[in-house]
Amino acid sequence: MTQRRKYGSWDGGRIRALRQHLRLTQAKLAQELGTRQQTISEWETGMYKPRGTSTTLLTIVAERSGFNYEPMMKEQAED
Repeated sequence: MTQRRKYGSWDGGRIRALRQHLRLTQAKLAQELGTRQQTISEWETGMYKPRGTSTTLLTIVAERSGFNYEPMMKEQAED
């Protein structure tokens, strides 16, 4: 069985960064994941977080696309 890399929690910033990395709209990412555009929007704004199968799918998509998310440090964000 293959060991999946940990992407940590899929927060709004990480989901938005993945979507932009893939050069997809919210609607297109939703279609690829089998969910609604509204769901992607709610994830990105932090209203809700993906759970269960959605987190697994996001991780698989991230791995296959070579997505490497490095969150900005708090100090960098304030500059």
